[in-house]
Amino acid sequence: MSKTTTGKTPTDTPATGEDQDLGAAGSQLSTAPREESPGLPSLGVIGWARWFWRQLTSMRVALLLLLLLSLGAIPGSLIPQSGVDEVKVEEFRENHDFLGPLYDKLGLFHVYSSVWFSAIYILLFVSLIGCIVPRTWQFVGQLRGRPPGAPRRLTRLPAYTTWRTSAEPEQVREAALALLKKRRFRAHTVGDAVAAEKGYLREAGNLLFHIALIVMLIAFAWGQLFKYEGNKLIVEGDGFSNTLTQYDDFKSGNLFDPDHDLAPFSFTLKDFRGTYEPTGPNRGTPRVYEATVDYAEGAYGKDKATTIKVNEPLEIDGSKVYLVSHGYAPVLTVRDAKGKVVMDKEATALLPLDSNVTSSGAVMVRDGYRNAEGEREQLGFNAFFLPTYGGEGSTMLSTFPALVNPMLALSAYHGDLGVDAGFSKSIYQLDKTNLEEFKDSDGELFKKQLKIGETMTLPNGAGTVTFEGVQEWAGFQVTQQPASGWALAGAVAAILGLAGSLFIQRRRVWVRAVKGADGVTVVEMAGLGRSESAKVPEELGDLAGILYERAPDAPDAPKTGDDTPDSPDTHVVPAEGAEK
Repeated sequence: MSKTTTGKTPTDTPATGEDQDLGAAGSQLSTAPREESPGLPSLGVIGWARWFWRQLTSMRVALLLLLLLSLGAIPGSLIPQSGVDEVKVEEFRENHDFLGPLYDKLGLFHVYSSVWFSAIYILLFVSLIGCIVPRTWQFVGQLRGRPPGAPRRLTRLPAYTTWRTSAEPEQVREAALALLKKRRFRAHTVGDAVAAEKGYLREAGNLLFHIALIVMLIAFAWGQLFKYEGNKLIVEGDGFSNTLTQYDDFKSGNLFDPDHDLAPFSFTLKDFRGTYEPTGPNRGTPRVYEATVDYAEGAYGKDKATTIKVNEPLEIDGSKVYLVSHGYAPVLTVRDAKGKVVMDKEATALLPLDSNVTSSGAVMVRDGYRNAEGEREQLGFNAFFLPTYGGEGSTMLSTFPALVNPMLALSAYHGDLGVDAGFSKSIYQLDKTNLEEFKDSDGELFKKQLKIGETMTLPNGAGTVTFEGVQEWAGFQVTQQPASGWALAGAVAAILGLAGSLFIQRRRVWVRAVKGADGVTVVEMAGLGRSESAKVPEELGDLAGILYERAPDAPDAPKTGDDTPDSPDTHVVPAEGAEK
């Protein structure tokens, strides 16, 4: 049996002579377009257009655009965005005289809808399309074709082995063809050799990765254009209908039409239930956090009962209703100077300040109140609520989030609340511009702490306020994120495609069997991979060992050295200029 030496890799294939066919044998192991020598076109407008198109659809430009897209998204995370929180954007403009106008000109307050971000996004999309389409057709052509025939000189390939056998060449080729097909190679006989190829999934994975990127880009763009998100605070017993006027705040994509695209549904908060860890290091941590609601789909749908939990939203016609917050709403009865009820057991939601649901807000009496002189006025109260009061002398902070020892602190004002001026105002904060304080006997702001059932009498017979009880409220977020399923599928497909392109190696094997000058069959085996790898010679050695058992050395095979090997040796000599 003869041992092997190898020559150059296909990258060094001469352009002339008998080795020309090695280029054909080693061609199309990849669907990547061939790199052309740099140079500016000299064909006028058409030449420039072709040059620009080749640059745009090259892999390096696609990677550069992907990097620019990632860098462009950074300001969207660090700088307040007008589509997310307009209040913070206005605060930023007021606090930064130089950066505010600069960011406006650069579009940094609306990064994802800015001209420059859209340009990068579209160029990346076009680049990927222009790269994938020709590679896909080329890959389809390769799948429909057959592995190329063996080069004339197999010794030039990176992995090579040979031996002599007494078996006939036809028998060797038949055994090689059966062996390679059993190992899931695509194989066929071409002349005096068997040609086989394996690892097509590498290119399929590469194409899948690029197609998945396009799917993700489309899904992301679609989701941004047609999404919506709104928040609503609902006290137990109150309801919500999915219309724009019902939301406390609402934002949507540029192509979303709230008048026509909002899914018709409604729900009523029947009960909120929250339980908390009573002792230990996790004291106060929620154990149960759920809202029981009755909901109806469509304008005339029948009510159905369900429970919404954290991370377990209610899904209705493409929209999801999430439970996102919880708090308390003290129930108050307010009477005017003559004892007339102007607020009858009305619950007012207060906003939590800490994890123990210490809450604050404003109670407003807008209509129906008359003071001791019979004049029409409005009442306002700054409210501070503790679900678990620590007792007299303790701090004004709740010690536990559940209703163990509720206490309500009120400070009273009268005058004009400013709610009728036509400007939007926060319902959780008093505008004291046109309000006057009620004074106590010491001339200080009148305030009092109340437990459930207690009454606060306003100075000078101005009326009374009775703390009737406490209701709970829940905050809900209603969202619609179209194409999110496509985005997830694209991400999974991209990971699978990338794994295939990284870990699967496309390679070819040739087995030649011919009669030598002395009438003994000479067997040659060679392997070629897309890139230099130890897997090619290892696989070739394994295949050669099995084929050698079916076509062993001829009895008169010449010895090499002092010993006669029991199986063929596969030698790999790095070719000059081969990739390291």
